Amino acid sequence: MQDLVAPAIGGLAFVAVAGYLLGSIPFGVLITRAAGTGDVRNIGSGNIGATNVLRTGRKDLALATLLLDAGKGAVALLLARWLFNSDLAGAIGGGAAFLGHLFPIWLKFKGGKGVATFYGLLLAAHWPLGLLAAAIWLLVAFGLRYSSLAALVSAACAPVLAVLPLEMLGLPAPNPVAALALFTAVLIYIRHHENIGRLLKGLEPRIGAKKA
Repeated sequence: MQDLVAPAIGGLAFVAVAGYLLGSIPFGVLITRAAGTGDVRNIGSGNIGATNVLRTGRKDLALATLLLDAGKGAVALLLARWLFNSDLAGAIGGGAAFLGHLFPIWLKFKGGKGVATFYGLLLAAHWPLGLLAAAIWLLVAFGLRYSSLAALVSAACAPVLAVLPLEMLGLPAPNPVAALALFTAVLIYIRHHENIGRLLKGLEPRIGAKKA
């Protein structure tokens, strides 16, 4: 029994470490520096994600950052799930990548807020859940023009959607996926605590606004 358990634990530990390192790649910083727009951490909110990259005035850089940040979470999850044929392994790999994005070792653990990576994870883990969560983001973002509020509302809905409406559509809601949705949602709220404060005070910048 120990011979069977030890490789599983070691394999999951490997998935977690590899996922974290992949998630730690700061694409927003690398892309803006390569494009000659400076360090994105010195622009706007100082965040390394696509929303702040957009404040450089380069929509192409923001789109590239969005896709790469989402992709690294998806790749980490899909590779881990493929290697072990396990949703649990996928959730661990994806969750570790999410942690890496939020607290990257390369940037002294000061990373992004995880929104793009969050949606990449959900789409890879269970695409109907990812589409529903993304649709909620779009509705709130385009209706109220607050990226942070859209992310917060969508993140709050994701764990519920993972266990309720999907079953009504005849689709399974795997427990590891629901746990991953809850884990990432909690971290998104923690990383958005400053945004929450600004939203309550009416000081949060709207999508497309340049912050001095």
